[in-house]
Amino acid sequence: MGQINLSNLKKTAYFVKRNGIKSACYEIKERLEQRKQPPYVWTPPPPDLLEAQRYNARETGLDIRFSVVVPTYRTPERCLRELADSLLAQSYPYWELILADATEDDSVSGAAETYDDPRIRYVPLENNGGISENTNRALELAAGDYVGLLDHDDVLTADALYEMACRIKAEYGAGREPQLLYSDEDKCNSDMTAFYEPNYKEDFNLDLLLCNNYICHFMVMKRELIQRLGLRKEYDGAQDYDLALRAADALAHREQDILHIPRVLYHWRCHSGSTAENPWSKGYAYDAGRRALQSFADKRKWQAKAVDLAHPGFYRLEYGRSPLRIREDLAAVGGRLVSGGRITGGRMRADGSVLYGGLPAAYSGYLHRAILQQDAEALDLRCMELRESLRGLFTEVTGLRYITLPGTERFDGSTLPKDADPVEISLRLSAALRTAGYRLLYMPEY
Repeated sequence: MGQINLSNLKKTAYFVKRNGIKSACYEIKERLEQRKQPPYVWTPPPPDLLEAQRYNARETGLDIRFSVVVPTYRTPERCLRELADSLLAQSYPYWELILADATEDDSVSGAAETYDDPRIRYVPLENNGGISENTNRALELAAGDYVGLLDHDDVLTADALYEMACRIKAEYGAGREPQLLYSDEDKCNSDMTAFYEPNYKEDFNLDLLLCNNYICHFMVMKRELIQRLGLRKEYDGAQDYDLALRAADALAHREQDILHIPRVLYHWRCHSGSTAENPWSKGYAYDAGRRALQSFADKRKWQAKAVDLAHPGFYRLEYGRSPLRIREDLAAVGGRLVSGGRITGGRMRADGSVLYGGLPAAYSGYLHRAILQQDAEALDLRCMELRESLRGLFTEVTGLRYITLPGTERFDGSTLPKDADPVEISLRLSAALRTAGYRLLYMPEY
């Protein structure tokens, strides 16, 4: 994962300055171990598959229309052409590309006007209002059913819009109307000859989003929703994160309408000035992200403070006291179990397997997720605090009394019967709590 180059050396030096030598040593060791993993290979969809998708789009009633909105400013001609060409290469035909250009000269307009496809709309802006305001101007012109956001130097895979349209249509067929969709993504070098660092995402996970904009690219939103929310200028640099947070808030009671498509549909181009290549190149963006998170917490009236974590662009809400006393949506808070320096328990899947199981406790894991707060399908009751009003349900489900560790509200795992299976009990309890309509919060630092 990564190479020894000037960029990575700069990242390491900054990490040492920010977090200390000990943390940096663990970081370097973890990255070296990650480099032993098989290399990532992105394989473009084959031509015969794309042709089949084109046929299906024409013949099977796929009629979802997309507006892809791109604010441009001094965009290099090569990047602009590769972006536009990635739209023209789409196997799905029902789209428009809106280029909202604030460039002072004709460097962008000259390239854009060479395209004679009416789906490519070049819109000159009278002045440069910044990325959020420029995007908002383009959003006003969007006519599609859904709007996708694309950075001016990135590209979509040829099947991106087809995959989105198919998922939306399937949801419509089931009587649902998706409001926000997002895909997996990867990074590519400046000339798009190498692809690396794939971001394989989770299905919607609110508390993970409250730590990092894991939704990121490629994000598509119902036109009415994104036009109503708009982008906020005061969060320029983290405007997409702020938008995702506000969309999640607006859809608080419709989280089933936030959908993840587990396919890489977006290539995030890296160059020396981008946050993808140099995470510390735009410190103002991380400040804006933290402020956007604080705005979310304040709107929910949570007594919590948004703070930066060791890695730029990653945050944590610090509640000061038990989140169960602050958030009504939580049934339980759980931490991690560590044995022999490695994680052995904590957040679990429905089959009882432990997420991050076996990972050294000092490591941050894939995309740092092992150290982030996140919603859990199941929590290990041996490191759990349960909402007091639900302790009757605890006894009903487990047949046990909720006995706390002295001086805390956490369950005392030592009181479990010797023949009890803590994983099986934890799974039953967690399922009952989620069925009751609550969220389970995994806090690795708990």
